[in-house]
Amino acid sequence: MEPIAPLVAWENFYVIVGSSGAALTGLQFVVIALVAESSMRSSSREIAAFGTPTVVHFCAVLLISAVLSAPWGALLGPAIALGCGGIAGVAYAVVVVIRARAQTGYKPVLEDWLWHVIFPFIAYATLLVAALFLRRNPIPALFSVGGSSLLLLFIGIHNSWDTVTYIATGRGQAADKSPIEQGPESEEKRHSAS
Repeated sequence: MEPIAPLVAWENFYVIVGSSGAALTGLQFVVIALVAESSMRSSSREIAAFGTPTVVHFCAVLLISAVLSAPWGALLGPAIALGCGGIAGVAYAVVVVIRARAQTGYKPVLEDWLWHVIFPFIAYATLLVAALFLRRNPIPALFSVGGSSLLLLFIGIHNSWDTVTYIATGRGQAADKSPIEQGPESEEKRHSAS
């Protein structure tokens, strides 16, 4: 079976992007290990809202790369697979909103909503739309899928980096509060540290 011409042109792209997604998935495990060892313990709700989606995005990039690297005989198969991935991703973006609102250990700011909800939603919605048009207009659809893959990769990189810098700076909710909001025990800790 000869590979489909439009997909052949993307082979190197998906080897690079898929390998990056796989490697960065492994690094996210290191990030979670850092969270577990830090003095700023996170609850499973926080990890489900902010850590797990990063792994999901990296794995989505890996899956997209695998789907588009497979030796398909027609564009229907990859269109269905990418469409299912887009639907699952859009649904998962809704789940992330619910999880982010349910956790109480961290108050998300605009940047968090953008990188953890809005940008992933855009990437997965674009993937879904590209899948719908893959058979009729393969070239623009494949560029849209490639853009979605890169966006998911960059989202994962940003979110991993954000988590690591958050831990490294020791900047928890208490660090963002005034001494009055922190309460008397925090005041004692600050004075004993000075």
